[in-house]
Amino acid sequence: MPFEFRHLEIPDVILIKPRVFEDDRGFFMETYKKPDFEKAGIKEEFIQDNHSRSKYGVLRGLHFQREPYAQAKIVRVIRGVIYDVAVDLRRDSPTFGKYIGVILSEHNKWQLYIPKGFAHGFVVLSDVAEVVYKVDNVYAPDHEGGIIWNDPEIGINWPVDNPVVSEKDKKWPTLKEAIKRGWVF
Repeated sequence: MPFEFRHLEIPDVILIKPRVFEDDRGFFMETYKKPDFEKAGIKEEFIQDNHSRSKYGVLRGLHFQREPYAQAKIVRVIRGVIYDVAVDLRRDSPTFGKYIGVILSEHNKWQLYIPKGFAHGFVVLSDVAEVVYKVDNVYAPDHEGGIIWNDPEIGINWPVDNPVVSEKDKKWPTLKEAIKRGWVF
């Protein structure tokens, strides 16, 4: 099989390690193969690909889309290194409010599957990083949601001191406030 699928501490979040064929010419790998992903429990139909480029220390997140536009994602890095984070916002989950953090890079070529019901964010650890990700639903600005990146209740251990955060991302509520707003799943 061209992929290794590893369920993480939050079992619905899956680390995907592709099989990479390298030689002196470069490398080849499959990044997505629907039958293999379905066998691993990733059954969404991905309908859109996104691509972002960010400089060192930029922190994007923690973002999600509220129903009915919630999104599952498969995230990978094609240039540079990021610390990628998924926060469980599923109210009935035993891991509600917990997070998973994984280093994704152009070197390890790993991908992270994040199901619906999670907030997502990352911080750039290299000079520049380019992140591409598949989503299974369209972006709907009126259904955008977020959690403040430094919520002490979640306690994400971001590996960058003083990250560069957009004004919009600085204004997201804490998890407690998001619960009051009815934003959790």
